Amino acid sequence: MYVLGIESSCDETAAAIVTEDKQILSNVVYSQINEHRLFGGVVPEVAARAHLEKIHLVVKKALEDARLDMSDISVAAGTCGPGLIGGVIVGATFAKSVSMAMNIPFIAVNHLEAHALSARLTEDLNFPYLLLLVSGGHCQLCMVHAVDRFNVIGKTVDDSIGESFDKVAKLLGWGYPGGPIIEKMSLGGDDRRFLLPRPLCRKDSCDFSFAGLKTAVRVAAEKCQTEQDRLDLCASFQRAVIDILVYKIKRAIEICGDRNPSAAVVSGGVAANKAVRAALQNVCDQCGLRFVAPPIQLCTDNGAMIAWLGVEKFMAGQFSDLRFTPRPRWPMGL
Repeated sequence: MYVLGIESSCDETAAAIVTEDKQILSNVVYSQINEHRLFGGVVPEVAARAHLEKIHLVVKKALEDARLDMSDISVAAGTCGPGLIGGVIVGATFAKSVSMAMNIPFIAVNHLEAHALSARLTEDLNFPYLLLLVSGGHCQLCMVHAVDRFNVIGKTVDDSIGESFDKVAKLLGWGYPGGPIIEKMSLGGDDRRFLLPRPLCRKDSCDFSFAGLKTAVRVAAEKCQTEQDRLDLCASFQRAVIDILVYKIKRAIEICGDRNPSAAVVSGGVAANKAVRAALQNVCDQCGLRFVAPPIQLCTDNGAMIAWLGVEKFMAGQFSDLRFTPRPRWPMGL
């Protein structure tokens, strides 16, 4: 079975072909970084136009890399939300068109659920497991019980973690995208120099908050006079974020311990940050819980995770009607 996965929820146009036995035959991603760098962030209208221009080329390349024709595809899976609705419509419509033209099943994929199950593509991972989803638009902790069963135990009450990385990088004058920039620049800074807040880390809640941390960085940045000052502030910000994630996942492990999670999984774009991964690995080792993170190339938005969720849903008999409406907001499990 060959499943075509199409992703277009934000600023990557992606397509991949994955089999039911976890072979990734192709995984093509067109990044829109150059289109958005001038604006210091993602512009929805620009993103939608770029998806429209590139999606047929990306799908064509995915087929070529897999050495397949469209007639070989068994299932068409496409991101139908959540995300920037213009881009979501482009990818969802393309996947529906493939389904209709080739007379094959269509599966509407929740982008967050694809991140949540992506680790099962590369790892032997059983349900249930604890998930920390950290991405450009989302930050939440949940128990994953099945392909369509998610119990959210904590989420951000304001800003997402990925957005915070982007805003801080822009504030410090380093541009976009913020995640890789912050990770790189932190290597040259003293992460103990600036005393920054760790919001909601004195409470038993697993919820997150990053707005106050961003404000504290902005106030501190006004006093920075040298490049080293900025590097130290950058490193201190990343350390604060890591401390928050460590505190929250410890709390989540305490809460979910009696449910016997098979592992603690981190996924989403911020999971590509090596310092974040190392800190979470360490805390899971201390708690005696297996730690799992997808390969870095599967943390950021990609078609392989969409195709894999298509496989999971196909095996569970969960198909979608072609009248399924793309959604800018779509909580997991609904």
